[in-house]
Amino acid sequence: MKITIMGAGSWGTTLAHILAQRGHTISLWAREQKTADEINNHHTNNTYLKKVKLESKIMATHQLADALKAAELAIIVIPSPYVRDITQKMSKHIPNTLKFIISASKGLEPSTGKRMSEVIEEEIKNVPVAVLTGPNHAEEVINNIPTATVLASENKAVRETLQKELSTPHFKVYPIEDIIGAEYCGALKNVCAIAVGVSKGLHLGDNATGSIITLGLAEMARVGAAFGAKRETYYGLAGVGDLVATCTSPHSRNLYLGEQLAKKKTFEEITKEMKGMVAEGANTARVLNNLAKKQNINLPLTKQVYEVIYKEKEVEKAVKDLLTVL
Repeated sequence: MKITIMGAGSWGTTLAHILAQRGHTISLWAREQKTADEINNHHTNNTYLKKVKLESKIMATHQLADALKAAELAIIVIPSPYVRDITQKMSKHIPNTLKFIISASKGLEPSTGKRMSEVIEEEIKNVPVAVLTGPNHAEEVINNIPTATVLASENKAVRETLQKELSTPHFKVYPIEDIIGAEYCGALKNVCAIAVGVSKGLHLGDNATGSIITLGLAEMARVGAAFGAKRETYYGLAGVGDLVATCTSPHSRNLYLGEQLAKKKTFEEITKEMKGMVAEGANTARVLNNLAKKQNINLPLTKQVYEVIYKEKEVEKAVKDLLTVL
């Protein structure tokens, strides 16, 4: 299958690598020409994945038209605030060969609060959109450490086809129907990871971590109930699985953001230090805080994360306020 991957960050590059190993023809779109050149000439992407030799069959490009030429599947792996802009540009170059689109971006659109699949469907018509999500840290997947993931689509034929095309001996794909739950899980777990990072940065211990993860799961369930997700999704790989991985792994950008916030650094300072890496939970906290007000959903954890990042609330005060609801 000819697969185009939109986004040459750590996860996009990893998917390109394992799917090229799987035997697919891979075109990888990079936002910067220098990234495409590095991948093509040296088979590395050291900005995002250090000391990793990539499959030489990956063809990287900065040109959208070239990336999408003859594609049968497009996988979108870019930060959520930029998905609409990129898909608008993609829509001008969609080949008649394109059968499927997968969103592998975990977040919500800042201006509308919409899920990524909704944004993609608005900009690219008449192509089925599925969602790839789960506990999938790129640094482990690219080294063929066994990983399980979720492929969500309401269309059974789409689920079965994509499960077959994406699965490898080390990357197990489980199909589910609940695309709404899958996307909200993927967004909310990042907010919880920031809170856990703050707790760890303040040296509050494992008991606090357990309490925060539990509260994060409760908020997942409340949002899911409000928007029609299936309960079992939150207790599967897309929910609990991804939540635990993101809240406990040293690879987690959102956990790192929380740890640095606990050191009294500003969000802007931390963003600069991350050098192009994106902690999606920061944007998600703002979007969800607004949605919670409109929909009357009780999300105390999300509220405290939002206030620490955007209102410069003292982290100690945020923890104290959060303890009143535990």
